[in-house]
Amino acid sequence: MSEAKNIQALDFDARAQQVLTQEPLLSAKDVEVTFSLRGNKLTAIRRASLDLYEGETLAIVGESGSGKSVFTKCFVGMLDKNGSITHGNIMYDGQDLTQLSEKDWLKIRGRKIAMVTQDPMTSLNPLKTVGWQIQESVELHQGLHGRAAKEETIRILEAVGIQDPERRYKQYPHEFSGGMRQRVVIAIAVACKPQILICDEPTTALDVTIQAQILDLIRRLQKEQNMTIIYITHDLGVVANVADRVAVMYAGQVIEIGMANEVFFDPWHPYTWALLSALPQLGVKGEKLPAIDGTPPNLFNHIQGDAFAPRNKHALNIDFLEEPPMYEVTATHQVKAWLRDPRAPHVDQPQAIKLLESQDGQSKGTDPNAYHPHLDPDRKALIEVRNMQVTFGSGRKKFVAVNDVNFTIYKGETFALVGESGSGKTTIGRALVRINPITSGEVLLNGERINGKISKEQDLNVIRSCQMIFQDPMASLNERAKVDYIVSEGLINHHLYQDEHERQDKVQKALEEVGLLPEFSSRFPHEFSGGQRQRIGIARALIMEPQFIVADEPISALDVSIRAQVLNLLNDLKKKRGLTYMFIAHDLSVVRFISDRIAVIHKGRIVELAEAEELFLHPLHPYTKALLSAVPNPNPYLERTKKLLVYNPDIHDYSVDPPVWEEILPDHFVYGNEKELDGYRRELNL
Repeated sequence: MSEAKNIQALDFDARAQQVLTQEPLLSAKDVEVTFSLRGNKLTAIRRASLDLYEGETLAIVGESGSGKSVFTKCFVGMLDKNGSITHGNIMYDGQDLTQLSEKDWLKIRGRKIAMVTQDPMTSLNPLKTVGWQIQESVELHQGLHGRAAKEETIRILEAVGIQDPERRYKQYPHEFSGGMRQRVVIAIAVACKPQILICDEPTTALDVTIQAQILDLIRRLQKEQNMTIIYITHDLGVVANVADRVAVMYAGQVIEIGMANEVFFDPWHPYTWALLSALPQLGVKGEKLPAIDGTPPNLFNHIQGDAFAPRNKHALNIDFLEEPPMYEVTATHQVKAWLRDPRAPHVDQPQAIKLLESQDGQSKGTDPNAYHPHLDPDRKALIEVRNMQVTFGSGRKKFVAVNDVNFTIYKGETFALVGESGSGKTTIGRALVRINPITSGEVLLNGERINGKISKEQDLNVIRSCQMIFQDPMASLNERAKVDYIVSEGLINHHLYQDEHERQDKVQKALEEVGLLPEFSSRFPHEFSGGQRQRIGIARALIMEPQFIVADEPISALDVSIRAQVLNLLNDLKKKRGLTYMFIAHDLSVVRFISDRIAVIHKGRIVELAEAEELFLHPLHPYTKALLSAVPNPNPYLERTKKLLVYNPDIHDYSVDPPVWEEILPDHFVYGNEKELDGYRRELNL
């Protein structure tokens, strides 16, 4: 183990000693939370227990619906009106938080225990300036007023990394980017100077580079203000980065809890095994990711035995009959699984977990028998983009979103487009399916130009041949329409069926192909989980029998386990139907697993393009290197010791020596001027 890893191991040992010797700062025991919905009782938290220690960072992980947010909302008295704590206690500062009145909560919420919510846009008032919203918190909890409160607000804005705080103080939330809005929400929370800060999915929708900055920010604020932090997340890379201890939740219970290195390198619950095994970083390209079959239990019903048993490949008979107790693995590591019972048979941990510590936490490589369409000597170009430019607005308000973009997508390949928010990824994807018109350049489909004015016949051919899977499955589905209509809308609009029987038959086949039951066609989108809604979006694209699909961030908002299911589905459909994908993403770990080639885009211009493994092994452009340095690693030792590179566009001087798009190696392109290209050649020993 390297010196850096030894330091991390000692840090975990010190935290473990704290857990063993200190009294908890907050202690939740046998908490049960029920909701009354339409006359039925839903038990969201089922006798969950948790201790929190001063100065630590505790991560709570699990799928959507596992109870992470509901459980922690009990710590700040923010349960919905139809929810109530029906059993157990939560002890903090000598008080049982379950017994407090709303008047008592005002002395604790914000002042002692604060919360950073998941979506910064919905938690900020769009009609009030950012400065006013932070200052309100300062005045309420720090007792400052007037000029002193404003000065403290500007200091906090500066502390959370917002440049030019005096100007930003007067601006509104819509004038801030996603990462900046998240910083504002954190500023409001830390303005209260709380003892405990709960961060609910604080980086879910952010780019990896912004995510790394936010995590560094919270870590720095924690040290400065001596805060104790609870992270709620489904991103195990984030957990590896920040957590001293990890609690895994499933169906309203804490089923495993321990030091981060214990939970990552020696987990005991089959659900924890499944979550770690489903990580794309540990997958082999060309093989299926180990996804978790089935769905979580219905919490309206009484659950007998272990809630995970129906999805557990290692389930014992007793798992279906009796709920397991909490077993002690070590003094700091407990697990709620019958496999830990001395009478249980021995079951080996999955291979992926064994490799997690021994390898670098990255992809195990590529299936040697995998087919790579772009390497085929008889490869055929399906999509060709030549000198594409896309602009919005005109005159002084003209904005160049995409500029001088060139690439080719070959039949049967998955071509990935990677970059930060606002880089032009989605604009290019929408231009390829004729949603966004292009200002100049050409887009060819099978050698024929499809941009600009084309015949109705050719337009119909493009609609049938090129489909798009949108990023947000909830926003892209008509919430007032049933699945039957949503999936068949393209058929109806273009009269691509003979009679009603054929239409229904096509809908059922499309649903079955994406793993949904035919009877789902009579339901509405809100009745489905996020993963199921994304499958509906895929079925809607497939029913048109396309050749080419633009998948725009199709898994960015999904849990690890659902993500694995959708990635496996996309790969299966690709093989079965001979599909070609453009896969738009900002998560390079996923892109490495699923794509044949990767194009990196920055501010509307592609700066590097190469075969997936080549790009990871030999990144050349400084922006590509910055993106790769920020990719989350599920190994806690490596994640905490990695060096984060920050890209500064000002390093390029193109005033005298203009840049060109150069094929520096076969199929490896990079954007730079002659001086930069010479440097890249030296890096490659050319």
